[in-house]
Amino acid sequence: MIRARVRVVLAGAGHAHLGVLKHAGALRAAGVEPILVAPPTFHYSGLATAVLSGALPPGRALLDVAALAARFGVPHLPAEVRAVDRGARRLHLSDGRDLAYDAVSFNIGSITDAGSDLPGEGETWPVKPLSGLAGLRARLDDHLADGVSPSILVAGGGPTGFEVAAALAGRVERAGLSPRVLILGRSAPDWAPDQALERLSAVLQRRGILQVSGEATSRRPGEVLLSDGRALPCDLLVLATGLRAPGVIADLGLPLSEDARLAVGPTLQSTGDPRVFAVGDCAVITGSPRPPAGVFGVRAAPILARNLAALGTGAPLATYAPQSRWLSILDLGDGTGLALRGRFWSLGRGALMLKRRLDLGFVDGLRAASGEVLED
Repeated sequence: MIRARVRVVLAGAGHAHLGVLKHAGALRAAGVEPILVAPPTFHYSGLATAVLSGALPPGRALLDVAALAARFGVPHLPAEVRAVDRGARRLHLSDGRDLAYDAVSFNIGSITDAGSDLPGEGETWPVKPLSGLAGLRARLDDHLADGVSPSILVAGGGPTGFEVAAALAGRVERAGLSPRVLILGRSAPDWAPDQALERLSAVLQRRGILQVSGEATSRRPGEVLLSDGRALPCDLLVLATGLRAPGVIADLGLPLSEDARLAVGPTLQSTGDPRVFAVGDCAVITGSPRPPAGVFGVRAAPILARNLAALGTGAPLATYAPQSRWLSILDLGDGTGLALRGRFWSLGRGALMLKRRLDLGFVDGLRAASGEVLED
């Protein structure tokens, strides 16, 4: 039985919502009216470092969100949700408009924690939002055009910090220069098996990418100062020290996880408001925490689409249980990659070939769905 039409606003065009767009016909048949509120372009995270290193052209990691929404008949507002009045069920958008909703789903990714910024003078580049990496690449290219390999410091010893550092080194290498890259972490990395990290560290060291332990406290031109008084050379500072959900999530007044993401249940609804759904980096399933990774948004998309349709039919909601092991592959910027799945790992060209096949397959599948003609 279909009830009165239900307006569902899809806030953001992340992995999950891109998948939900494909189910737009089923949603409308269930009495649900989907509306997409998102920037017109999607920056695909899986190819971001390939673009940063120069291995792929910038357009390869971009998707035309407006074209994809139009293909499936979903109204698209090229804006962002800035505030939510849950009592009145209204969204306040970045273009000044207000939009009423019966339910809202957030798939808006993550941003670099502002608390990781440093006082002082000098260029600073957060790794998220991904749109900012274009500026980092352009600034690095300015140095390289002058024949200079700048001192690059990546603050953050997690997998993102390592991958971005390797990508930037790849960019320098493609210019025929020797990289000067430091990865600054508060402690020794522990996000991969010890043997994998030892092998990775040795490979990176041979390329001029070194690891330093310490905590950055401030900046001055050409240097970063550490809490123990040391000064490290730094022309470009990249922040990869932690991610959090965009501010609109914290402002909802709903329960959050310890890392400031929206707490949701297995049905992908907020634990404090069943009319608010969230997936991807901006949310975490209570009792099943997972790191920010696109694979979870992709896997959640069919469940989210089914549950949004259930708002129109009254059908029981489905539950999503994220897998306990998943494949992640770091692009090392030199034609090789590091593949990780649980305690298993592989470093080499084969890992990167697999990553390219998966990532390009995902992007090209969406391009084909939008009606874009793909070249051989």
